[in-house]
Amino acid sequence: MKKICVIGSLNMDLVVNVDTMPKKGQTLIGSNFKEVPGGKGANQAVAMARLNGDVSMIGKVGNDGFGKALINALENDKVNTDYIQIEEGSSGVALISVDKNAENSIVVAPGANFKLTNSDIDKNIEAITNSDIVVLQLETPLETIKYALNVAKKASKYTILNPAPAVILEDELIANVDLLTPNETELEIISGMQINNEEDIKKAAQIMIEKGVKELIVTLGSKGSLYINKEKSIFKKACKVEAIDTTAAGDSYTGALAVAFAQGKKVEKAMDFASKVGALTVQKEGAQSSLPTLKDVESFRG
Repeated sequence: MKKICVIGSLNMDLVVNVDTMPKKGQTLIGSNFKEVPGGKGANQAVAMARLNGDVSMIGKVGNDGFGKALINALENDKVNTDYIQIEEGSSGVALISVDKNAENSIVVAPGANFKLTNSDIDKNIEAITNSDIVVLQLETPLETIKYALNVAKKASKYTILNPAPAVILEDELIANVDLLTPNETELEIISGMQINNEEDIKKAAQIMIEKGVKELIVTLGSKGSLYINKEKSIFKKACKVEAIDTTAAGDSYTGALAVAFAQGKKVEKAMDFASKVGALTVQKEGAQSSLPTLKDVESFRG
């Protein structure tokens, strides 16, 4: 199996359940408060490890209790944490509300994640050069992400960018992305094109391809996912399940794709595999606490 390097964020998710999302100025009584290890980078790394991926992670945590807990959580799932650095100050924290319809609202305080620099990539370049696939998200500084993608491409690595949380990206950054894995909203933001239907998705994807992206897999929630490259598109239906909490669904999907590609699977098989992983994820609460194992996926009938 090919090796994977994740470059990204580690957050402690502070999760509370609510009946409905609060309106402006409103105070609600929530329930079931939990502290759950998260952060898009860490979630994707754990998703990969639980699917038997060979994964290392580059990132930063603070020198607080959350930082220790976040590293321990990765190590418990056999993610290589040799390249995670401890920074003076606080670790990243995400404040998450989950309503009765399994929809979530998230506010992130980046903490140490936003202290990841180009020099940190250079210090830990071994994690990139020893890998075959490099996976990134957008919860660390954009300048560092751009630099890391450039380093990865110079080293001839296959690069995956999950553009979340979505922001407008420089063409220089986009040009070094092999696979982009946005949802519909994220694709709308990064392409600058309003999306109302599948044809719009394809047009927005072509905008990104013209900027240098080789291929995209756009996640469509309960509808499924859509693969697009310069020549063709492939639609895959989602597995039908009862969603409890959609936190980390996108992370698990991207993580599963990386593992499938590391195993040599073709794109259609990779999408089927990732769909099962995503479906299992939304049936449990929390971020890393919801991520399935390979055994779970193999026994899933959805």
